[in-house]
Amino acid sequence: MEMNIERERLEQILKGKHITEKEEKIIFEIIPELVSEKGFMQNNPWHIYDVWGHTKKVFENAKPHKEIRLALLLHDIGKPHSYQDDENGIRHFKGHSQKSAEMSEKILKRLGYGEYEINQICFLISNHDKTIDVEQIDRQNIEIMKKLLYIQYCDASGYNPEYIQGVYNRLDKVCLYIKLYEQNNLKKMELSR
Repeated sequence: MEMNIERERLEQILKGKHITEKEEKIIFEIIPELVSEKGFMQNNPWHIYDVWGHTKKVFENAKPHKEIRLALLLHDIGKPHSYQDDENGIRHFKGHSQKSAEMSEKILKRLGYGEYEINQICFLISNHDKTIDVEQIDRQNIEIMKKLLYIQYCDASGYNPEYIQGVYNRLDKVCLYIKLYEQNNLKKMELSR
C-alpha cells in the first residue's frame, strides 16, 4: 500500500511544470538514489550543470507525459556510479545509460510499475544518448522511436548552450526521416485499399 502512495505522490509531481524545493524533497524521499546527482559536477564541456541541475532542466522542458517524465527523471541516475576522469580532468560517463536503466528498473519495480511500462521506460533510458539508426525504424518500433527522439531533444536542452544547436540539427534529420517514413507508409496503406 505504501508503494502506491509513493507512486501517486511522484506522479502528481510528474504533471507539474517545475520541480519546487518541496517536490524535490519528496522526490528524494521516494527515490533516494537520485540524491547522489545533487552537487555531482559533470566536469565536461557539454555540461554546465551538476547532474541534478541537468535532470531538473530537461524534466521541466518536457511535456507532462508520465512515461517521458519518468525516463527523463531517471535517465542519468547512473552517472555518479559510472564516471571516468581523464588526465585533463574531463569527466566521461561511459556506460552510464545502461547503469541508469538497471537502477531504474529496480526503482520502477519498487514503485509498482508493470513490466510493459518498465521495459518502455528502461529502453528510453538505455538509449537516450545513442544515435538513432534510422535504418532500424519500422512499423513495429516507430512509436517508441518517436518517444526516444523526443527524449533526446529534451536531454539536449540541458546541455551547454554552445553545443545545443548542433545536437538539434542532428536530431532534426532523424525527425525528418521519421516524418517521411510515416508519410510513405500512409500512402502505401491508401494505395492498398
